[in-house]
Order: sequence, then structure tokens, then C-alpha cells
Amino acid sequence: MLLREATPEDWPAIWPFFRSVVAAGETFPYPLDRDSETGRQWWMHSAPDRTVVAVDAEGRVVGTATMNRNRPGNGSHVASASYLVDPAHHGRGIGRALVEDSLDWARRAGFRAMQFNAVVATNHHAVNLYRSLGFEIVGTVPEAFHHPVEGYVGLHVMYRPL
Repeated sequence: MLLREATPEDWPAIWPFFRSVVAAGETFPYPLDRDSETGRQWWMHSAPDRTVVAVDAEGRVVGTATMNRNRPGNGSHVASASYLVDPAHHGRGIGRALVEDSLDWARRAGFRAMQFNAVVATNHHAVNLYRSLGFEIVGTVPEAFHHPVEGYVGLHVMYRPL
């Protein structure tokens, strides 16, 4: 697997799994009915922020991540990121590689910490992955996410120093 900077030409490969993951309504607090152009604007970041893709040996985009400062101004020393792995490629270490890459990017860019603002409490794979990489849950907003199966569940704020 290769991780590289995303280009505008990658969006058509990202969009199908972006759309299906968001439309499932289980892991991202995004509008479920967003169109491709709106999704592209939300996901495809440019410098100083960053978007990367994970590409398999056959050249297929199998995952992606966005990285950015969590807040402007006096909060700009804390990074944030979001990750998407094509569901057809789960369980292959793609998510871990994307998170590790974002941590490396944040360190190189001079951030002091990384924070995730809205990790769905029922997204156990993500929560366990982030914890294994040194993140801790610093708070949970009760019933802040409406899961299509579980009902109203919490959103974790997760943090780790760099």
C-alpha cells in the first residue's frame, strides 16, 4: 500500500465509498444526502491542510484522510483529522496507516497535539484504533449523534499530545 497526497483526479475514486459510508449514517456527522461536489469541497483540502489517499498494489484508492488545524487563532496548535476506508478493504491496516501518517504530518507541521471532535461512541473499531495509538477520550457529549440503528448515542472528543 502506498500513501500519497491526493490530487483532484482522485476524487472520482474516493466519492463512491465516501458516499456509501456517509449515507449509512453510522460514523460521520455529515448530512446523509450530500452530492459529489459538496463532498469534494468538504474532503479535498489544500495546503497548509492536507488530504492523502491510500492506494493498493493494483493502483486502486482504498482509503483517504484529511488533516487540518482543529481551530484557527489561539487553537491553531492542535491538529485534527478524519479518515475513510473503503468498506471492501476493511481489516487490512489501512486505517492504522492513515492515522499514523496524520500523526507524522502533525508533528512535522509543528502541532502540539491532535484532537478528534466527534468520534461516534458506537464506532468501536475507530475508538479502539485511536486508543491503541495513544488517544484518550477526554469527554463524551451524550446523545449528540443519531445512529440509524442504535438511536441517540454519544460523540467522544479524543485527544493525544504529540
